[in-house]
Amino acid sequence: MSGLSRQDLAHDRAIPQDADARAADTNARRAARLGGLASLTVAAGIGGMLLLPPESAHAAGASYQAKVHTDSLNVRSTAGPDTPVIGSLRSGDVVTVTDERLGWLKVENASTSGWVAGYYLKRENGSAASAVVTTGSRSFSAKTASAPSASSSAGGSAVSSGDKALVTANSVIIRSGPGRSHDLLGSANRNDAVTVMESRGGWSRIKTSYGAYGWISTDYLQGGGRAVVKAAVQTQKAVKVSTAAARSPKADTSDIQSGSLQGKLIVLDPGHGGNDPGTVGTTYGLVEQELNLQTALYVRDYLVSRGARVEMTRTDSGQRPSLASRSQLAPSLGADAFVSIHYNSALSASANGTLVCFYSEAKDLKLARALEAPLKSGSGIRSNGLAFGNFKVIRENSVPAVLLEMGFLSNASDEATISSSDYQRSAAKSIADGLQLYFSN
Repeated sequence: MSGLSRQDLAHDRAIPQDADARAADTNARRAARLGGLASLTVAAGIGGMLLLPPESAHAAGASYQAKVHTDSLNVRSTAGPDTPVIGSLRSGDVVTVTDERLGWLKVENASTSGWVAGYYLKRENGSAASAVVTTGSRSFSAKTASAPSASSSAGGSAVSSGDKALVTANSVIIRSGPGRSHDLLGSANRNDAVTVMESRGGWSRIKTSYGAYGWISTDYLQGGGRAVVKAAVQTQKAVKVSTAAARSPKADTSDIQSGSLQGKLIVLDPGHGGNDPGTVGTTYGLVEQELNLQTALYVRDYLVSRGARVEMTRTDSGQRPSLASRSQLAPSLGADAFVSIHYNSALSASANGTLVCFYSEAKDLKLARALEAPLKSGSGIRSNGLAFGNFKVIRENSVPAVLLEMGFLSNASDEATISSSDYQRSAAKSIADGLQLYFSN
């Protein structure tokens, strides 16, 4: 949790302290469409600063209409979480957006005028109005972040189509098209190796080592020999681990009852949180960070009932632990397993199903297989099996660790199923069953 109060979190929802319990039940219905990409959404906002390309998101004089998609949204005198509140907006209110500053939008309607956090506004055409970019209580843009450009990076060179390149800054935003007006898909991390597919107006369309696509500012790409070597290493790792997963035996759910969770210490990581909502459902507006937390709390209940000890990286919607703190918690506690819980999104509305991501063949594969089996038979959503996941929370975690994608919020059928508390409970039970199965031999 940052130093901000619940009312002053960067997404700036006006939630009275005595209404937090009610808000937890309604948050999952809040909408603010942020596009996603299956393999990239997971990485976005798990921690760290997001860097925006140095491009104005709002051309001078180009105002547009947007709708509020949260129960109550503070209107402030100037942009920023610590400025005076001068009014509020309700869900469904339509405003005119006239300016943007570091993720804060200047809005006006017949009853009020001022600045609001942009996460919970959606344009009339359905696209995201803005993405707040903060870490702790400070806001950043590329103008205040010291990331080298592709042409000036030490030892690097400019990139062009077909080149291998390295990302030069932490959590660089990946978008669905070449420009900041396009939907946020996720982020790429420093030293991630990518292939440049094409370049257009200072933006590059990239392919990651694990097959995902998107656009990032060319300012944060570095070419040259080091990028070629790094790309080869990362691709080799992905192929090796994916091949090992395909050849590994599947777990048998009939062995669940022979396992025991008594005394086992499990760390649960509800992804995103605080001013980072994760992906948002395209049909019903379910907010990923709220779903992650609710599912994790159900998992915790099942695990505790079976004798396990449980620690969580966050227990509140307002908390957003850093990427590093999430990956370090389980090792610091001597935990037996780490499970990060997410919901997925993709550009294609037909993409659906659950996915179990792991990084290390030696450390994580057995846990991934154990969790896959009950999810396949008990969650009620199609299973996509296992996948290599190059994510910090599992890559830099010394205990057995997996990252779960519990269904696609970009798929209408998946989102309808996910919206039911029955699904979240059954999915949570499947996760608990998978952990019990992991400890069966």
